[in-house]
Amino acid sequence: MSTSSPSADPAPPPPGGVLWTLAGDIRGLLMLPAALTLQVAHPAVGAGVDEHSVFRTDPWGRGERSLRSLQLWVYGGEAAAEEGRRLRRLHATVRGIDTRGRGYHALTPANYAWVHATGFPVFHHAYRYLVRPMTEAQERRLYAEWLRVGRILGLRDRDMPATIEEFWPYYRKVLADEIEATAVVRELVSTDSSVPPPDRGPLPLRLLLRALWPVLLPPLARFRRFLTIGLMPPDAREAIGLEWTEDQERALRRLGLVVRAVVPALPERLRYLPLAREARREHRARQRRLSRATRPAR
Repeated sequence: MSTSSPSADPAPPPPGGVLWTLAGDIRGLLMLPAALTLQVAHPAVGAGVDEHSVFRTDPWGRGERSLRSLQLWVYGGEAAAEEGRRLRRLHATVRGIDTRGRGYHALTPANYAWVHATGFPVFHHAYRYLVRPMTEAQERRLYAEWLRVGRILGLRDRDMPATIEEFWPYYRKVLADEIEATAVVRELVSTDSSVPPPDRGPLPLRLLLRALWPVLLPPLARFRRFLTIGLMPPDAREAIGLEWTEDQERALRRLGLVVRAVVPALPERLRYLPLAREARREHRARQRRLSRATRPAR
């Protein structure tokens, strides 16, 4: 698939789709740790992040950049494909030896596809707790939209399973053959990792968080671990070797009840992330202009 000319650029998922509705919803923030952890459970991906990422030295900056990138894939319009090209350029030099002694390159199709593929099972699993169980039609629509995002990222159609029926055997095979508790996985689910206080946001807030960080970090780390493991599909949890108890499952269900009640009641400016809010506002404005233009003259 060529990405050399704008006319050949793949289009983002459409307004009104599953991703358009939820990719910018703040509930997506709760799902990201599980997806990121499943990505780095692949030895090649874990080694690439371990050796080339700044997630330890600049965790808040990396998180902010990753979140903006993800939002562009869905809400970026013409900027979506350019963001995909930027990511491929960024990863072009990411190579090395993984934990099994194999050479890896970030853009090797099997590695690059896995990074993208992980979002689908995590989103599918977490949706039932934080929103509602998906219908079969929603599940198929989500997967079709996930494939569209993959094309934006530069994946070829042959790099990803073409249908849901083909996806699940592929996913289970990677879990069985590749997935393990890499060093980065262990770090991401640790409750005693050293994480600096946030360095983004208004100065008074940053100063307050810096002062309170020794008190805030331990419960935040425990909550991150809880969400990471709980919103990861059970078969992925098992493949990595992450424990999950019945008490934790009940606590996650209670959290889901609260989230499902509170988030839909929030005003849009609190419910959606900035790029999503702007894209949704512009889409509504276009719809109103189109409606006026097609309204019969009186």
